[in-house]
This record gives sequence, structure tokens and C-alpha cells, in this order.
Amino acid sequence: MVRAIQIDAVGGAEVLKLQEVDIGSPGPGEVRLRHTAIGVNYIDVYYRSGLYSAPLPLIPGMEAAGVIEAIGPDVGSLSVGDRVSYAGALGSYSEARIIKADRLIRLPKDLPDELAAAITLKGLTAQVLLRQVYKVKPGDTILIHAAAGGLGLVMTQWAKALGATVIGTVSSEDKAAIAREHGCDHPVIYTRENFVTRVREITDGKKLPVVFDSVGKDTFLGSLDCLQPHGLMVVSGASSGPVPAVEVSQLAQRGSLFLTRAVVFNYTATRADLETAAADLFAMVDSGKLRVSVGQRYELAQAQAAHRDLENRKTTGATILSL
Repeated sequence: MVRAIQIDAVGGAEVLKLQEVDIGSPGPGEVRLRHTAIGVNYIDVYYRSGLYSAPLPLIPGMEAAGVIEAIGPDVGSLSVGDRVSYAGALGSYSEARIIKADRLIRLPKDLPDELAAAITLKGLTAQVLLRQVYKVKPGDTILIHAAAGGLGLVMTQWAKALGATVIGTVSSEDKAAIAREHGCDHPVIYTRENFVTRVREITDGKKLPVVFDSVGKDTFLGSLDCLQPHGLMVVSGASSGPVPAVEVSQLAQRGSLFLTRAVVFNYTATRADLETAAADLFAMVDSGKLRVSVGQRYELAQAQAAHRDLENRKTTGATILSL
């Protein structure tokens, strides 16, 4: 038996309960992984609240790092004792788990487990958004919402390394300072400034080729107004709630805009695509151009507090559950 956070019904943070569960032994193509650090992401809130559906009872969490304890049949590429991380497999809020071997990424020797748990999902997401969904190039001016959040800080640094000018929305002076420290050229405090107006001022009315929006409902329509004709609206999350229904005519009226709801797991579904994205991510970390920032740490039993702080925008950088 191992300790895990489990939910038996969707709802607020109070549904996250510490329980003992039996995880069994690895089957063909599987390993038993002992977690050393667990990443907390907003997608965990979506599953807990019911915005995203999954069978109950459910152990939430999509990201962690750990050490392989046992290997099932037909696992040829990994060994007991290997340090690995993963992103995209539900069930990480647990001391240990059974997981398919082809979802695991072997960690570089000099990357600590905690930093791996902080960067794998957000880093792969940034790679997909900035190198695949829209290939950021030198001279681009882009908008990243929630620029002081875990994903926002990773994207800001990566975009700067690619030669972009970054405009980023934040909620406070403190978060503006954090975003600026990580390369954000123009932090916009949306609680007192209109980000659409600021984008037009910063760009001298030219507006932007792309907007990366992980906030959703509260920023979506304004984000469309920040785009140049033929610009790309990239929705990657919904921390303020789901994006409302969109009339296609709104895209036409604003200059034949493009719209996508980008999901990292669709871009890393094959083993080859996962390895390519991970190699790109780890190369960025190794180069020193991408600093991993762990803003707050909680014990596994404090998962409720972690979710409340995340939802109340009290966090900056990555959030970790320690074991």
C-alpha cells in the first residue's frame, strides 16, 4: 500500500483526500515508479473540478519525477534505478505508481528530480507552443498571458532565447517584477491596465502575430483584439473558466484570424515526438537559457492547500508536492 491523494467526487479542493491505495505490480510494458517529486499544474484543477472528465475514483496529477523500482515484461529501454520523469499520465499524486514505460523520459544526470518535476509538463508545453504550434522567430513580438505563472515563466525565457519581444500579463507589481526578471520586456498588470490598449501602444498599432492564452474566459475576446490580420490565437488553458462559444464571423471581422486549442499531449502522442520535444527541452535547460523556478513546495498531504493557492493566484513559478 502507498499513500495517495484520491478524489471520489468532483468539486472544490476539499475533495482531495489522503488515502492508502494498492497499486499492484507492473504488467507488460509497465514499470513501478517511486515518486521523488510531483508537479502541480492547473490541469489538475480541471480534473478535480470536473471541467475535464475522468472515471472516479481518481488520483489526480499529470507530472512527476522518480526512480524505477520494478519492471514488467517487454520493457527493454529502462532499468531498475533509472531516474525518469513524465507528463500526461493521470495519477501522479501518489508515493508510487504503475505507469507505461513508453511515457517515461530518462533524466540528464545533472538535472535534480525536483526540477524535473517542475519543468517536464510546462517545458514540453512551451516547446510545443513556441516551436510547433507557432514557430517563434527573431523580431516577433508576442503576448503571453499569466506570464509569472509556472508555464508563463518558462515560455517567456524560451521566447526571449528565440529572439522575441515578450509582452506578458500579470496580476500585481510583485509578479511583474518576477516576469521581468525572467525576460518579459513589457509586463502588463491587467488589474489596473487594459492589456489590449497596452499592446497597441507597445506595437505602435501594428498588434501581434500570435497570442498565447492559458487564462481563457476572462482574456479571450481581448486577446483576439490584439492580433494582426491572419494572426494566430493559441488557447492552451482556461484558468478563469472555459472560453465562451465563438462565432466564426468574429475571426473574419478581425482580419481572417486563426484559432487553435493546443494540447501538448496531441503533439507528443508518439514515442518519437515525445523524445524530440524532451531533447529540445533538456537542451534549453542545459544551455542555461531556461531557468527552472520552483515557487512553492507542499507535502503530499497538503494538496488541498496547493490547489487553493493555485486557484487564488497566490503562486508564482512551479508548484511541487514533496515526498
